[in-house]
Amino acid sequence: MPIDLICLDADDTLWHNMRFFAAAEEAFVAMLAPFAEAGIARDTLAEVEVRNLPLYGYGAKSFTLSMIETALELGGAALPAKAVRQILDAGRTLLAHPVELLDGIEDTLDRLAALGRLVLVTKGDLLHQEMKLAASGLGERFAGIEIVSDKQPATFMRLFARHGVAPERAVMAGDSMRSDVLPALAAGAWAAYVPQDGGWSHEAAPPPVDAARFRQLTSLAELPEWIARID
Repeated sequence: MPIDLICLDADDTLWHNMRFFAAAEEAFVAMLAPFAEAGIARDTLAEVEVRNLPLYGYGAKSFTLSMIETALELGGAALPAKAVRQILDAGRTLLAHPVELLDGIEDTLDRLAALGRLVLVTKGDLLHQEMKLAASGLGERFAGIEIVSDKQPATFMRLFARHGVAPERAVMAGDSMRSDVLPALAAGAWAAYVPQDGGWSHEAAPPPVDAARFRQLTSLAELPEWIARID
């Protein structure tokens, strides 16, 4: 049965993202050097990020709030006001960073469009994701844009129903095992994992045990060939 709907993640699947968060984290760790060792600062920030996900969701704004909270936890009353201003500046830089497409993305999207309808499925802050999509110049290549608060099996089931496609005729591709691959498989679709260097540890997960509808790729450029072989 051929694939009718091709769902693609955005951050670190179509364009670079985590490299900018990594740079902000490096600056944050250096900023907190008078109050905590680098390892403690990183671990505390990671814990605060995960703790805040139910409240703030994903994205640069959530990350900025988590950096401020971490700084207050580690610095306490000794934390100078200028540190908060520096964190806010780092957050603004994250929101304004240029959109840098991964190599060969436009050609890959053209090849995928010849195989099925393309739908962008990304999570994070609505305004920021819309800004990045507009800056990417890729928006017109997609038949649908889905910006969601999280990716769960129910998210994909609603998406497939909205686009009038049976799950077994849909595929999801992205750089997160936790958010792109496992929930899409649980919803009955096919899924391709395209890992990128520097991925967020929170998005890591063991690969699926049943690999019948799963494939790990070295780059998104391999996706059209795999989809063409699905029958």
